[in-house]
Amino acid sequence: MKVLVVGPGGREHAMITSLLRDPHVSEVHSAPGNQGIAQDVPVHPLNAQDPEAVVALARELGADLVVVGPEAPLVAGVADALTRAGIPVFGPSAQAARIEGSKAFAKEIMAAAGVPTARSVATTDLADVRAAFERFGAPYVVKDDGLAAGKGVVVTPDRDRAEAHARECLDAGGAVVVEEFLDGPEVSLFVLSDGENVVPLQPAQDFKRVRDGDQGPNTGGMGAYTPLEWLPEGFTDEVVRRVARPVIDELRRRGTPFVGVLYCGLAVTERGIQVIEFNARFGDPETQSVLAVLETPLGELLLDAAQGRLSERGELQWAPGASVTIVLAAHNYPGTPRKGDVITGLAEAAQDPDTWVIHAGTDRNGAGEIVSAGGRVLAVVSRGADLREARERGYRGMERITLPGSHYRTDIALVASEGRITVPGGQPGPGTTDAPGGTPGRTGAPTATTAEEQA
Repeated sequence: MKVLVVGPGGREHAMITSLLRDPHVSEVHSAPGNQGIAQDVPVHPLNAQDPEAVVALARELGADLVVVGPEAPLVAGVADALTRAGIPVFGPSAQAARIEGSKAFAKEIMAAAGVPTARSVATTDLADVRAAFERFGAPYVVKDDGLAAGKGVVVTPDRDRAEAHARECLDAGGAVVVEEFLDGPEVSLFVLSDGENVVPLQPAQDFKRVRDGDQGPNTGGMGAYTPLEWLPEGFTDEVVRRVARPVIDELRRRGTPFVGVLYCGLAVTERGIQVIEFNARFGDPETQSVLAVLETPLGELLLDAAQGRLSERGELQWAPGASVTIVLAAHNYPGTPRKGDVITGLAEAAQDPDTWVIHAGTDRNGAGEIVSAGGRVLAVVSRGADLREARERGYRGMERITLPGSHYRTDIALVASEGRITVPGGQPGPGTTDAPGGTPGRTGAPTATTAEEQA
C-alpha cells in the first residue's frame, strides 16, 4: 500500500521510519515533512491545516492510507474531508479530536464515562479561578482550554504566577481549566481505536523539564523510554478497562466515533490511576521510543484501525529489550531558539544499526548543509537488551553530533535503569528497589512539576 503521512516533525519521522520497515507498504510520502524525512521519502509542500489541499494531494498520489500526525489538522477537520472523499485516514474527526482541542470537553467526557481524573473547574471568570485555587491549594495547575502547542499549562507553587497565566488566557478570549495537582510517576499510553475496538501499545514515559534532575522550565519533551518495568502488573489492562474503552464508548454513543490513537497521559497516584490529559494523536517524543520496539507492521495496523478491523488483530509483537530517546535542543530552548546553526555528525551518530537519528526541527541552508530550524531539533533513538545498554548506545550517538549552543539531558531513563522508581504508597515497582523521591527522572524530593507536566 501507498501511505501519505501528514506533518512536519519528529513524530512523523518516527512513523515514517517504522512504515518503511513494513513489508506491506510499497511507498511512503510526506507532507510537508522536514529535511530528515526528505532523505528517506518524497516530501511535498502542503498546508496541513487545509482539508481540501490534503485531499487533493492524497488523490494525486493515489494514497491507500493517510496518517495525520499533528493535532491542529485534526481539529481543522482534515480527517473529515478525507473520509468524505472515500480515502482511508488514521486520525479522528474534528468533533472527536475535541478530546484534545478542549480540555473542558475532555473533562465532560471523563465525567460522563466515569474515568478517574483530577478534580477541576472550567471557567472564563477570574473569580472562579481564585476560588478554585482556594479549593485545590498549591501547587496550582492552570491550563489553557484550547490547543496551545504545548505551552498552555502552568504548574507552580507561586499563586501570583498561576493567576497571571489564567488572566493571560482569559484576556485572549479563551477559557481556562484549574485542576488539583496530581503527584506520582507519569505514564504515557497510546491506545489505537477503530471507533469501537481498542488496541493498546506499550507504555512509555517522557521527561518534560529542560535540565537534568527535572530542573528548569517545562518543554515539549526532552526524552523518553520504554518499557516501564516498574509499573504494577496489569497496568495496561486496567487503563484500557477504566480509561480508554469508556472514553471510546462515550464518544461513539455521542455519534462521534474516535478513529486513530488516543494518547492517555496518566499519573500513578495514591488514589490509583488518574488521567492528566488526552491527546488525539501520537505524542512526541514517546512515539520515537515505542515505535522503535514495535515489530508488528505499522502500516497494516493503522489501516486496520482506519477501516474498522482492529477486532481481527491479534496480540502485537514487540522487540525484546528497551528503547531510549534523547532530544537535542537548540540554543536558548525552551525560550526563543536560535536557528540556522549547522549540524554535523549525523551519519556518524547512526552508524550503529540499533541507533537512529529522528529529525524534528531541521532545514538546509544555501550551501546544502543541515541546519537547526526549531527548538527541539532532533532525537537520537536507540535500542538495547535493557535500559542501560539502550542509554549507552543513545548517548554514544548523541556525542557524535555537533550543533553550536545546543543542549540535551544526560539523565534520560537513568533512574529507571538503576531501579530507583517507587510507586505511590512506598512500594517499589517490579524489579526496582526503594529510593527517596519516588518519582521517575528525579534525584531528590518531588517538586511541583511531576505528573501535571505531561499536559
